[in-house]
Amino acid sequence: MSRFNLSRRAALCTAAVALSGLSLTAMAQDKRPLEWVVGMSAGGGTDIVARTVADQMGKTLNQTIVVVNKPGAAHNIAADYVARSSTPANLLLTGDYAVLATNPWLYSKLSYNADRDLSSVGMLVRFPLILVVSPKLPVKNFKEFVAWAKAQPGGANYASPGAGAPHHLAMELLRQRTGLNMTHVPYRGVTPAIQDIMGGQVPFMFVESAGGMPNIVGGNLRAIGVASAKRMDTLPEVPTLMEQGLKDFEAFAWQGLSVHSSTPPAEIQRLNNALQAALNSTPVKARFQALGVEAMPGTPEQMNTFAKAERERWGKLIKEIGLKID
Repeated sequence: MSRFNLSRRAALCTAAVALSGLSLTAMAQDKRPLEWVVGMSAGGGTDIVARTVADQMGKTLNQTIVVVNKPGAAHNIAADYVARSSTPANLLLTGDYAVLATNPWLYSKLSYNADRDLSSVGMLVRFPLILVVSPKLPVKNFKEFVAWAKAQPGGANYASPGAGAPHHLAMELLRQRTGLNMTHVPYRGVTPAIQDIMGGQVPFMFVESAGGMPNIVGGNLRAIGVASAKRMDTLPEVPTLMEQGLKDFEAFAWQGLSVHSSTPPAEIQRLNNALQAALNSTPVKARFQALGVEAMPGTPEQMNTFAKAERERWGKLIKEIGLKID
């Protein structure tokens, strides 16, 4: 091989390395707005969490983050939008319990595959679930609740925001663990379900902290127990269900931050750094406390491990009760 060819090859390699370095540098300096896709309507707990964290992350990244709501189909519309995008470089997604854990079991066919199409950035929050009853119900703790439910001819009805929601699955887990005869009454969203609990049309349900706190504090719902390992800071007077004798019972809604699987590791790390800074910031901590949600800081690998465990846990229950949404 001639010296000319060797020199030419060396020059081409040097150019390729330089271009690679430039592309990485350009990626780091890309200040186009990021689009954070949320699978729920504006104004709810999921939306508020995204907007709160996005505001702080944007300051760290020196980059605008715009929250876009694409509600419907148990978050599948939002997940499909990100997973199947032809230009996913600037897309973020609230990857939650539905997208990452329960939907693969609830739906026979999905237009996306979470393992293949999405990558984890880091966990966001978990929403504690609280067992609440109508103020008209003559029960004030879990023991009295169980006694009341057992005394109901034909069993007791319970509400949820919809089939497959964490509220529904948590109640099915409770039914399994207690042997209570309970019938599911699904609603289209948490608001109408809560309204009927307050009105006494349906006697009880699990509510998540962000959606239920105002009515619990206002006396419109009576909190019987928290489905967490420890009491909530915002409801310290309400004991956990485990404290009241329901051994090892824990259930909650949760959310993480996901991106398209084509996202380079360096960009995922950049986003994770900004996410951890946001979760540990004073404004985010204060907002989360008001909502009654708990931050879950951590690495992408920890989110992967957590989501896998949740998928196995709830998949087992979904198969046992034979639940399918489609």
